[in-house]
Parts: sequence; structure tokens; C-alpha cells
Amino acid sequence: MVTVTETQTRAAPAPVVPDPRARVLGCFLGGAVGDALGAQVEFLSTAEIRARFGDVGVTGYGATPGSITDDTQMSLFTAEGLLDAGDDLRSRYLVELAPHLHAAYRRWFLTQVREGPVLPRVARPSLPSGALIDRAELYAWRAPGNTSLSALMSGRRGSLATAINDSKGCGGVMRVAPVGLAAGIDPFTVAAEAASITHGHPTGFLSAGAFATVVAELFRGRSLPDAIAHAIDRLGRFRGRAETMRAIRAAVELAEREPDPTPEVVEQLGGGWVGEEALAIALYAALTANDFESGVLTAVNHSGDSDSTGAIAGNLLGTQLGVDAIPTTFLDHLAERPVVQAVAEDFAGLVLTPSGR
Repeated sequence: MVTVTETQTRAAPAPVVPDPRARVLGCFLGGAVGDALGAQVEFLSTAEIRARFGDVGVTGYGATPGSITDDTQMSLFTAEGLLDAGDDLRSRYLVELAPHLHAAYRRWFLTQVREGPVLPRVARPSLPSGALIDRAELYAWRAPGNTSLSALMSGRRGSLATAINDSKGCGGVMRVAPVGLAAGIDPFTVAAEAASITHGHPTGFLSAGAFATVVAELFRGRSLPDAIAHAIDRLGRFRGRAETMRAIRAAVELAEREPDPTPEVVEQLGGGWVGEEALAIALYAALTANDFESGVLTAVNHSGDSDSTGAIAGNLLGTQLGVDAIPTTFLDHLAERPVVQAVAEDFAGLVLTPSGR
């Protein structure tokens, strides 16, 4: 005799679990897509978004290709810093990783203050040797955060031990998704250290640590609720955790109470301009998503830092669902897809080596 449960199980095949490479590409490209979608409405109120795009808000890029902002730019340079670390990445020691990340962010800074690559690499040996510094399409002012610019302009490197300022802006959290994919490191501590290079407030770097931890657990195949629970556990070991902890729990509770997102519901979590709010909005969007598209559109259609919340949600959903879950129209019309995909492929090579996960 066949029970109802058995019949239901046979009728509903298990979902396809993305392979590791698909998760890596999904993380990078998903973040870029969310970033580009949100870039269209950053700084607009919900009323202005509806007036310009209709009641449902942004649903695509419109008549022109989507273009990334500093969120994806800096994520790419985070990845490059980890790739440049080479054997130091395998060593797992933060003291060795932090200089690589700082140097990568300094290279990103050059893309914001110069019009393009000035000299062939062989003619400028005094500059760092990251490949991204030679990509002309990255030399564009992408509304970068003032905190990151001023910290990198100073030439000093902030750290968990020595705060460079008291900023908790979302510029620390929005760039660290690649840390969650890297093999052989503690994603929480490394991401927090990466964020502290420019953002010295505990909430500014602990929200980054929590985000990278969620990405890492999703990459391992855990469910999003389980990944969030693990991040909360890690967060509980650090001083200065209160704001980040409240924001994450608020996102989880809101997803349970209001599973049908609207901009007004999203805005209960804030605007996303600071680290804990950006993370909370992205977590809520991912928790209530029916698929990649619905999740990123929830994350961008609100009065706030839409490109950052879209990028973080895209990272989460892309890691969870894999690159094939991203609508092809979003990918095909993403202006910087070639460079994002190239870095993602390089990073997948790092992640998928025998010594990786």
C-alpha cells in the first residue's frame, strides 16, 4: 500500500542541487545583476520608483544594458586580493591576507581617480600587479562610498585591532562575498578583517563577517535558515555584536511575519545605508524569495541603498541556487558580464582545487 507521503515524494522530484562551480558563478554574477538592477533606483524613494517604473517598480534594466557600481567593482578586487595571496591564502593567517586585500583595494581606488590604464604594466613596475587594474571598463566613477575612498586615500590600513575610523557604512559588507567561497579560511574573521581595512565600527565589520559566513554555509549546501543560524552563532562570540545581531534577527522575524514582501515591509528594516541594515534587507529578500528574480527585485525596490542590498541579495541567492537560476535576460544584458565572469572562473579554479572544499 502506497501512503500519501510516498505518493507526494514520487510526484515531486528532489530539486537539482547546483554543483560548486555553478554556485561560485552564481555568487559573482548574481551579485552583479542585483547591483545593476538596484543602481537604477538608488537614492530614489519608493514613491519615485513607482512613478518612474510603475507600481511593481524595477523589473529589468530597461532600454540600456545594466551596469555595475562600486559594490561589484570592490567584490572583484576582494577576489583578486585573495587570488593574489596564493600560498598565503592557504596559510590561513590574517596577518598575511590583510596586505593582499589592502593592496587590491588600493588598486580599485586607482580606477576611481584615473580615466583609464595609463601605461602598460611593464612600464609601471611601481604599481601592484593585479590584472583588474588593466581592465578599462572598470575605470568609471560608480558612486563609490566616501568612507572607502577616504580610508584608501590615507594610505593607512585599518584592522580589527586598530580602527581607521568609526564608520559602519555598508561599504564593508557589500564587497566580501568572495571570502565566503574561499577554501581553507575562517570566512567570518577574514571578512571582518577585510571590512575593517576601511570601516572601523564593529557593526561595519561584524556585519561583513556574518554575511561571508552565510555565503560559506550556502556554498557548502546548507539551507538559508541554517546558514543564518550558524552566522548568528559565530557573531555571538564577538564584542560589539548587538546591532548586527538585532538586525539579523529582525530580518528572520519579519520573513516569518510578513512573507509577502512590499517596499513598505522592506523599509521596516531600514534603508540599507549601514552594514547591518543592508545585510538585514538582503537576508529578508532571500528568505522570502520564490526564485532568484523575485528575491533581487524585492531587494532593490525600496527607498534606500538599492544597489548594495541588491548586490548582497544576489550574492546569497546566486550561491544558493546556482548560476542557472539567474534569468538569461539579466545576464545577457549585463554590460560588465565578461570581466565578472572571468574573475568568477578564476576564483572557481581556486575554490575547486583538491585542497579546497
